[in-house]
Amino acid sequence: MTMIHGFELLVEKEIPEVGVKARLFRHARTGAELMSLICPDENKVFGVSFRTPPRDSTGVPHILEHSVLCGSDRYPVKEPFVELLKGSLQTFLNAFTYPDKTCYPVASTNLQDFYNLVDVYIDAVFHPRIDESVFRQEGWHYELDSPEGELTRKGVVFNEMKGAYSSPDGLLQEHSQRGLFPDTTYGLDSGGDPERIPDLTHERFLHFHRTLYHPSNARFWFYGDDDENRRLEILAAALDGYDAITVDSEVEVQPRIENPRRIDIPYAGGDDARTMFTVNWLLPETFDRDLALRLEVLEHILIGLPSSPLRRALMESGLGEDLTGVGLEDELRQMSFSVGLKGMDAEDVAEAEGIIFDVLRDMADNGPSIEMVEAAMNSVEFDLREQNTGRFPRGLSLMLMSLTTWLHGGDPFVPLAFEASLRALKTDLAAGRPVFSELVRSFLLDNAHRTTVVLEPKDGLAAERDRREREELAARKAAMTPEEIETVIRTARELREAQERPDSPEALATIPTLSLDDIAREEKIIPTEEREVGGVRTLLHDLPAQGIVYLDAGFDLGCVAQEDLPLVPLFGRALFEMGTQTEDFASLTMRVARKTGGIEPETFVADTLDREGFVARLFLRGKAMAANTGDMLDILRDVLLTARFEDRERFRLMALEEKARLEERLIPAGHMVALTRLRARHGMAGWLGELMGGVSALTYARQLIRDIDADWNGVLERLERIRRAVVSRRGLLLNVTAAGHDLPGVVDGLSSFVAALPESGSEMAQWLPGTFPEAEGLAIPAQVNYVGRIVDLAQAGYEFSGAHLAVNRHARMGYLWDRVRVQGGAYGAFSSLDRAGRTMAFASYRDPNLDTTIDVFNGTGEYFRTLRMDREELVKSIIGAVGEVDTYLLPDAQGYVAMARLLMGDTPEMRQTMRDELLGTTLADFNAFGELLASVGRTGSTVVIGSGDALAASAAGLEVKNIL
Repeated sequence: MTMIHGFELLVEKEIPEVGVKARLFRHARTGAELMSLICPDENKVFGVSFRTPPRDSTGVPHILEHSVLCGSDRYPVKEPFVELLKGSLQTFLNAFTYPDKTCYPVASTNLQDFYNLVDVYIDAVFHPRIDESVFRQEGWHYELDSPEGELTRKGVVFNEMKGAYSSPDGLLQEHSQRGLFPDTTYGLDSGGDPERIPDLTHERFLHFHRTLYHPSNARFWFYGDDDENRRLEILAAALDGYDAITVDSEVEVQPRIENPRRIDIPYAGGDDARTMFTVNWLLPETFDRDLALRLEVLEHILIGLPSSPLRRALMESGLGEDLTGVGLEDELRQMSFSVGLKGMDAEDVAEAEGIIFDVLRDMADNGPSIEMVEAAMNSVEFDLREQNTGRFPRGLSLMLMSLTTWLHGGDPFVPLAFEASLRALKTDLAAGRPVFSELVRSFLLDNAHRTTVVLEPKDGLAAERDRREREELAARKAAMTPEEIETVIRTARELREAQERPDSPEALATIPTLSLDDIAREEKIIPTEEREVGGVRTLLHDLPAQGIVYLDAGFDLGCVAQEDLPLVPLFGRALFEMGTQTEDFASLTMRVARKTGGIEPETFVADTLDREGFVARLFLRGKAMAANTGDMLDILRDVLLTARFEDRERFRLMALEEKARLEERLIPAGHMVALTRLRARHGMAGWLGELMGGVSALTYARQLIRDIDADWNGVLERLERIRRAVVSRRGLLLNVTAAGHDLPGVVDGLSSFVAALPESGSEMAQWLPGTFPEAEGLAIPAQVNYVGRIVDLAQAGYEFSGAHLAVNRHARMGYLWDRVRVQGGAYGAFSSLDRAGRTMAFASYRDPNLDTTIDVFNGTGEYFRTLRMDREELVKSIIGAVGEVDTYLLPDAQGYVAMARLLMGDTPEMRQTMRDELLGTTLADFNAFGELLASVGRTGSTVVIGSGDALAASAAGLEVKNIL
């Protein structure tokens, strides 16, 4: 057996499906395992994962995930994680808590940076500084200002999970999983139930780390173009001194239950809150990857398209507003399937459940159509081959796939090598075997291990929980002796002092960093050729797209009447989801899935850098194998010219879905909703973004549903008006990303596509942006807040410099992180500098505070005006900002970003100037920016999303209205 640096080579395989050579090693002394994947991807990935099944719902795995990144033996600073974020070119740096594992992945395209990240993360997980102050900060602690004051609790994870438990959709998903696994660790909440988190003690927290964060329980992962021998050297040094131990971390298999169960859960909702439910089935273990692939295709057949039979039957029943459930879950030891409805009346749950089983019985008896199977097979196979993970590194996606089996003692190669499973499925289908009918009957209809989870709103539940928590804390305080009260006051004060105390220069010097010499001085240019095709401006990007053609067809929205603008996103969906003159919507959606990798509408709005205008377009974004480009263009031509909008019920269902999705976003993405609302006050693009995707869009969607019922002809005329205004060669922009040898064929096809479009559209519309309150409170049933502020720098004569990107980076990762997250207990804090709009915006996420956070935002200018920092800290901010500018992009994203820059007037020359200014940033740039920001003072606008009580109690003078 081959031995390298103390590692035994167990298996070596070429995996052509994902383009890697993979080797599985075991560390002889500790038993730690390593998957080493070698490939030409410059976006290198490292990860270390531990099997961490919780024994209760105190959130110990989640709190530990946060805490181990708060200093270690070799890196004794308060937050190495943040110090790395400040000054790294990382393309990914985070950690995840799952129901059965905790993962610590990093990624970078810069080799030295990559090694720095690996080094810090390895020391963090094995040698963390997890003293009581870290536990209190990240987990929970009591807060008390004086003996007469009110006892409260704070903690980053405590507040994060309060936010999570405010989301009905999140609660439904959590209880759907718990109900299927009543006897195993999956029946607990690894993230932490806010009512159980205070049961966790520091001693139990330390015990969890001692027993589970050991090499014998670790699985290491390397991926990319770095040297494999160096990988083994790094791990060998990290594991030196450890011996193998027996770790009790196995995840048990859930015993089968003999009869289906119903679980009813109350939730705190607003005035319009309604019932939601899921039906959930426990399926076999994830080791069977042939079965997993078949179930993935079955999921697509049942619910993957608007015309899929189960999705269609539930939506057309009129019983709810949108689907719920996660579909197929295959990341745990045992798979599951979950589906249901939201936006229902409680008495309709039984009927909706009956519809699910009617569809399944029909599928078992008659099977899916040939078209359904073709559409599902093409969609699943396209996704497998494309490996498009967006901004998520491919190597990290592969790691998570591999862990589905590897974590539980299975073969880590199997989830990556999908060809055999795909070939076997195609063989069975070609032979006429009723694959999907058998799956439905075996694993759904005849499967008694099933739960129905019903989430029903309960009036006053939020107030009742708040009252119960206050009474419990008051009782705890009343039972304390004066000495115990003084201890609480002292420990809270000591924690604040420790949070405010800066790291010593000696400690900060231990964090490995890059120098400016490691940074490329030249802006990297995305290849772009501009030409006219049939009189239409066309951009071509020659990039390694693996035989796929990515096409963005952007239609100018400038001719759309103002009153029709909020309808544009639904118009985009209607093109593909309502059928054409020759195809009903079911045939059309299956045609798209059979011939392409998907075509989706997307609105794009942005201010231009010349301060003279803005961009507003509706893009139809498609992708297909190069051989199918003609089919994709035929579909686009057909929907643009012959889409039919007359089916009122179909459109009403889409409007209900849109409303439900906008409502669902309010709690998990409240900071983004607040920022969108704030930007509506500054510039046409911000106003359009709010109108088509913010709270205004939600208000419009609610009214639209009433309009569909009362005046369908009026709504239909609006849709036709948009089509007449938008579908035109005038102002059309085509953007193509593909390998060079595929581009000529695409251009030939584009010529006939363009020729089929009308030559001109409507006249340019006149838009008058609306007004908004200066201080606005948007009330939702949540236990935490999302606080936003925006200031107009233009009124102080602001001129952008690339140096300000470094200032903004330090604002987010230094000033705001320390004061809003660490000291304030919020889960996140953000700042955003808008080059074109000349504004600076701030937001907090899952924040227990409100007015104090606004004060922090308002103090940013004064902080920078008087800031003193050493050269090392300054360089960190510069490098971190360069990492954001140079963010790693897959080919399709590169093509889209190049197009967006062109539309905004962001030329390569301007970007090079910005880069030069950024690399030349000095402390004087920080101070001058602070001077300008301070001169704006407390002007600007505020938007806070939170509970009505918190908004009403604020001193910010908020104009409050309920939105959920």
